[in-house]
Amino acid sequence: MTIITVQSSYSPSRVPVTKTANFNQIPSWVSLKSSTSSAKISHKQGQVENLHLVSLSKHGKLNEAFEFFQEMDKAGVSVSSYSYQCLFEACRELRSLSHGRLLHDRMRMGIENPSVLLQNCVLQMYCECGSLEDADKLFDEMSELNAVSRTTMISAYAEQGLLNKAVGLFSRMLESGDKPPSSMYTTLLKSLVNPRALDVGRQIHAHVIRAGLCSNASIETGIVNMYVKCGWLVGAMRVFDQMAVKKPVAWTGLMVGYTQAGRAREALKLFVDLVTEGVEWDSFVFSVVLKACASLEELNLGKQIHACVAKLGLESEVSVGTPLVDFYIKCSSFESACRAFQEIREPNDVSWSAIISGYCQMSQFEEAVKTFKSLRSKKAAVLNSFTYTSIFQACSVLADCNIGGQVHADAIKRSLIGSQYGESALITMYSKCGCLNDAHEVFESMDNPDIVAWTAFISGHAYYGNASEALRLFEKMVSCGMKPNSVTFIAVLNACSHAGLVEQGKHYLDMMLRKYNVAPTIDHYDCMIDIYARSGLLEEALKFMKNMPFEPDAMSWKCFLSGCWTHKNLELGNIAGEELRQIDPEDTAGYVLPFNLYTWAGKWEEAAEVMKLMNERMLKKELSCSWIQEKGKIHRFIVGDKHHPQTQEIYEKLKEFDGFMEGDMFQCSMTERREQLLDHSERLAIAFGLISVNGNARAPIKVFKNLRACPDCHEFAKHVSLVTGHEIVIRDSRRFHHFKEGKCSCNDYW
Repeated sequence: MTIITVQSSYSPSRVPVTKTANFNQIPSWVSLKSSTSSAKISHKQGQVENLHLVSLSKHGKLNEAFEFFQEMDKAGVSVSSYSYQCLFEACRELRSLSHGRLLHDRMRMGIENPSVLLQNCVLQMYCECGSLEDADKLFDEMSELNAVSRTTMISAYAEQGLLNKAVGLFSRMLESGDKPPSSMYTTLLKSLVNPRALDVGRQIHAHVIRAGLCSNASIETGIVNMYVKCGWLVGAMRVFDQMAVKKPVAWTGLMVGYTQAGRAREALKLFVDLVTEGVEWDSFVFSVVLKACASLEELNLGKQIHACVAKLGLESEVSVGTPLVDFYIKCSSFESACRAFQEIREPNDVSWSAIISGYCQMSQFEEAVKTFKSLRSKKAAVLNSFTYTSIFQACSVLADCNIGGQVHADAIKRSLIGSQYGESALITMYSKCGCLNDAHEVFESMDNPDIVAWTAFISGHAYYGNASEALRLFEKMVSCGMKPNSVTFIAVLNACSHAGLVEQGKHYLDMMLRKYNVAPTIDHYDCMIDIYARSGLLEEALKFMKNMPFEPDAMSWKCFLSGCWTHKNLELGNIAGEELRQIDPEDTAGYVLPFNLYTWAGKWEEAAEVMKLMNERMLKKELSCSWIQEKGKIHRFIVGDKHHPQTQEIYEKLKEFDGFMEGDMFQCSMTERREQLLDHSERLAIAFGLISVNGNARAPIKVFKNLRACPDCHEFAKHVSLVTGHEIVIRDSRRFHHFKEGKCSCNDYW
């Protein structure tokens, strides 16, 4: 026994050491500060000091332990193997690699031939601390290896995705005669996560059979999940059917596999079997089955599962409530989604992202932004990159560059801009808000733009009317080795359509399959019909529709009908109107455009018949709405709007252009017609913009409209830009129009 000195008010005492000593009870204040008369202490007399080291390790006090080493060195006391073992365990639990390395160096100096047990502790410490390099080096230096040594390294390799090393060491372990523990099989099986690893998985499965471990439920479940992740559902189901004990995780793993493979009905059948067999559920089961219901839009079955969730009192659990919200949104039952969301006790970032995305899917973009602002104002706001992507999309539709820019800045601050869809959504947002320079900055800031980003940028230029730039970007993208997809060609064909590039449109449609192996769809053919129709090549468009490999859909006839109205072809317009009304009787374009054609041609009876038919079917033309942003506030106007606080000033401003309206350009002498034109929503917005700039001739006026700009208002905007000197930008439902000095960027081709 050794005399030791203690701090505080404790006096020296003799501490008896027994084999049943409770290391946890040794206080951490014990010190080796002995009296000056103390002689060097023999190894056997260091048992108390080593007990103190163990105590420090149990309390995680590694710094104090290293200080205590110095006292032990001064006193000539050796550190026992067991003390090292406990200290390495503490380093492992605390993930303290620096302490672990120092301790390993000390052990090498203090113990000449450490036992395999002690070296395994060091090995485990390095692996748990994430230093495979140190673990590899030690493993190669070890003169003696056992099953624990190999299992430790195999597990570390597998968890780090180093499959070749893990399998190679596993094979050598089998050759050495060591019997792998069952945990090694489950660890190895978890590392096999893609189809390329299927052959290795089958070999491990074969060894499990030879080793007689098929009755191990954990290993069997691991094999089922391995086959699911490797994409071999037949093998997974075969193993599953042979299992004597089917754990819930095996059921859910197989259901996930079927759902991801697009075989949702088989996933639902498994769920029914699970219920029938009385298997104990967990919350993850609901998540999987609701996803399967959503993919099939099985609203009724999903409601039954919701009822089961409510019965079990799990509605408030975020792990169940969030999948319910997502399910109802995907089934277009948004009110139910909102109710499910309100039941969640503590919504997480996924919950909020789902409900905000739901608002966007239901075209309630303002509500999406409002919800985001409310969430953002909370101290512990739970946000993710998907939430920001949804808000970028909402601002894109609302054409609100002010809020969009603020949200962009906030996302940068939080590092929550999605590397793929988030940046592409930003490009689209800035493009549709008329801020193409900002869109360009986002695109240029991307290290490696993917096809989604390229397509968004090309589409932005097409939407802006910059056809030549859109096509230049396409060629640059291809030269960079990027393969265009179906959506990319939609953007390219739209660019051709806005600029009347008929031959280029034909060229790109032809090369889709031949050069890029992208099969054209009806949407691409509709774009080509639009190109022909806008260019006035109506006979060619009709011939193209008859010869294309698809039956013309509603959009085909709508594009053709629009061309008939633009180029005043009553005969073909009448045919197109009848075809459109037959395919989609709810589309008002099939009534409004023929009505316009009939009235233009003076066929009043035919026009009345079309309008009568429209009224009988209780259809109404979508109300025209234009809006303009001024000092961060959105001002909206509809046809004949007189609810704005500055209504009187707006109409007085419009009357300043009465001389132009009575001129030859409009050729209209009827007072009623002039009044109707005066009331158009985009004119009201332009007038408000002129009032708001307060004489600043350089300030552009930017107006957004939900429908296509009418010819009269297009001419009006040209005249205003000439008379006032203001640049006027109008974004309608199809493109941007830049009016400057009496000319439009579309060159009157729209």
